[in-house]
Amino acid sequence: MKFDKSFIKKLKERDKKAQELFYQQLAPKMYGICIRFSTNQADADDILQEGFIRVFAHLKGYRGDGSIEGWVRKTIVNTAINFYKKRIKRGVTVDLEYLKGNPDGKVYVIEKMSADELLQLIRELPEGYRTIFNLNVIEGYTHKEIADMLEISENTSKSQLSRARASLQKRIKSIKDKDKRKNG
Repeated sequence: MKFDKSFIKKLKERDKKAQELFYQQLAPKMYGICIRFSTNQADADDILQEGFIRVFAHLKGYRGDGSIEGWVRKTIVNTAINFYKKRIKRGVTVDLEYLKGNPDGKVYVIEKMSADELLQLIRELPEGYRTIFNLNVIEGYTHKEIADMLEISENTSKSQLSRARASLQKRIKSIKDKDKRKNG
């Protein structure tokens, strides 16, 4: 569904029916973002809820530059980042220890893996790795942008991405090896 100017005006006027329709249309897409940034469904639900609260609270700030869906997506991503930052401040540890990747450096492709299985592997990454992997690989942010958002250095962003990829490669190889032994 495309949201025209009159619909957006209703949203800005806090029309409940328009808000409900807007939420119903965008929540499933935005939930995918929340799932990628979280380790469990409860956290994803919290990010989605908090994100849409922010969307409706700050809708007056939407100027019409670009699609409203893109604006909502950015708000949801920022909400996920803030969720991650709050966890760090509360003392929830983030595993930043180096995980050795595959020594030959090859990327393994698992033809039989479903998107859900790959998503689960991403969700199992340590929080820091997962956040940077999502921001760079899935959302397309540069390391400079990620560094600014997370208040870290660009090199930290790059190393976390490298470690996330190595970890995923190692996990995928392990699954592939198990599959070979099983079907062997």
